[in-house]
Amino acid sequence: MGKSKGKGGTVDDGALQYLTLKLANRHGLVTGATGTGKTVSLQVLAEGLSRAGVSVFAADIKGDLSGIAAPGESKPPFVKRAAEIGVDYAPDAFPVVFWDVFGEQGHPIRATVTEMGPLLLARLLELNDTQEGVLNIAFRMADDHNLPILDLKDLRALLQFVTEHAAEVQTKYGNLSKASIGAIQRSLLTLENQGADKFLGEPALELSDFLRTDRDGRGIVNILAADKLMASPRLYASFLVWMLSELFETLPEVGDPEKPKLVFFFDEAHLLFNDAPKALLDAVQQVVRLIRSKGVGVYFVTQNPLDVPDQVLGQLGNKVQHALRAFTPRDQKAVRAAAETFRQNPDFDTSKVILELGVGEALVSMLEGNGTPSIVQRTLMAPPMARVGPLTAEERKRVIAASPLAGKYDKPIDRESAYEMLAARKDLPADTAQGTQDSGGLGGLLGQIGTVLGGGSGGATPGKGRQRMTVTEQVIRSAAQSFARSASTQIAREAGRILRNVLGGVSGKS
Repeated sequence: MGKSKGKGGTVDDGALQYLTLKLANRHGLVTGATGTGKTVSLQVLAEGLSRAGVSVFAADIKGDLSGIAAPGESKPPFVKRAAEIGVDYAPDAFPVVFWDVFGEQGHPIRATVTEMGPLLLARLLELNDTQEGVLNIAFRMADDHNLPILDLKDLRALLQFVTEHAAEVQTKYGNLSKASIGAIQRSLLTLENQGADKFLGEPALELSDFLRTDRDGRGIVNILAADKLMASPRLYASFLVWMLSELFETLPEVGDPEKPKLVFFFDEAHLLFNDAPKALLDAVQQVVRLIRSKGVGVYFVTQNPLDVPDQVLGQLGNKVQHALRAFTPRDQKAVRAAAETFRQNPDFDTSKVILELGVGEALVSMLEGNGTPSIVQRTLMAPPMARVGPLTAEERKRVIAASPLAGKYDKPIDRESAYEMLAARKDLPADTAQGTQDSGGLGGLLGQIGTVLGGGSGGATPGKGRQRMTVTEQVIRSAAQSFARSASTQIAREAGRILRNVLGGVSGKS
């Protein structure tokens, strides 16, 4: 990673500083003011992990990290820095897969509305407590009655159905307000206008595609193009929290492996914690604490260490602190807080040094063999071996075209789900609907489903009974085909539904 300055204040008598692979899943923090070298440090870490066979996921806010896919140039400053810390500068390129929620600068990333869960979706929609309660009712009803909510049109159809049959829904699930449903519908429209409809849908991401190596055994560096996504900060934060929760649910327990399976860099981390409800903060804290045993390391990258809550900050063992500026009282507080998180070095005043650090220089403290943090060292960071700076548009297109995942996620899928099932229910003829006591509402829908699954006609006359059976069979057949196609994914996720409870998901609360 770099080389510290020794007691004499020179690099020559300093020691090499590096991240121990066995302890890389103990999480970390990279902080510093704008322009102090955080992105370059992130790239150095990503290169080293890839070289060791560890997969990486990183959000690329400005596009600069994309250069890791191209070899670096032997520029004099890089060659000089490499010589100063005692390593050879050898330009190299690393295996990269580009991703983009909007599908413009990489492979599309999608998740279903059900996978997001009501808590994350409520935060994404900026709902109040009453509106979030209504959303929970809709999710619980869909979960109880096997109505897959895959995209925004499914959710809108479900909310419309709840509105039309409010009295019946309230009897079983509790009070709901039509005004709240209207507010949720308006928020969904706003979210769709921001491009969230491109994220919410299918084919849903298979997280195993992040955990890949190339033919040389180097870990794939998964780069999320986040420049456009940053215009919707709640979507950005919700997406990354969703991905963490999915990793937690999907990956098996591995204890303390010799090296992590995946290291996750969460850039602009303050967007996750700003105005976050306590339930979400508690969930993030729990995931960060427990995901270590899944072989995943989480590294928060932000300007100010105060951006990260104390309960999360206390779990971050590996730290890289670039320079901070103390122009305001809050800045001064941040400097003191940053200094206090380190195991102090008797050779210098940590608070003072934080203000003096130059570009490409950092205070570094990594976990040692016994899991305790090392004494903080003033360190010259190693130069990246890949390009520092973005790829051109043409270079990015070539990398995407050569990707092993080309074509897998590019075309959206719209299979039968809640929208189609509820639309088929509304198409029942009026005389058929009168043949069942509850046929006009939720009870009628569920009663007909039960009749088909039970194999009976419910006492209907041959003519009308056959008509009702034919329409309902179509609904059930659509649902069965949908569930069959997604069975392998759903079974894999059942083992992790405890986290869905933590995040307020569909199996937890009404």
